[in-house]
Amino acid sequence: MIDWSAYLVVAFASLLSSAIVVSLYSLGLRLLTTAGRVPVVEPAEFTGAITVLTPKRAAKEAKRARKAASASPLSPQQKQIALMGAYACFVLCSAAVLYGVYLIVPALHR
Repeated sequence: MIDWSAYLVVAFASLLSSAIVVSLYSLGLRLLTTAGRVPVVEPAEFTGAITVLTPKRAAKEAKRARKAASASPLSPQQKQIALMGAYACFVLCSAAVLYGVYLIVPALHR
């Protein structure tokens, strides 16, 4: 016999935790770009991707990122705070993932 209330609790907890992890990661990326550090992947380092940037396109994107960073209305202190917030979001996201792994792997409970 299935305990439907326990099933619903687990389903709700997994939905909520996945939403939290995705939100923390996306907020971290947003704060990272606000701080002026655009995460650009070089084509030579990520050749297994479906879409690979050509060197011309990569240079154009890097130029656009530099232009956007120079046009930012934020002060250096605000950019530093945004960068620290981004790192904090990534740390919290990593902690949530590691806690999920801890809950799943029974060998870690000893």
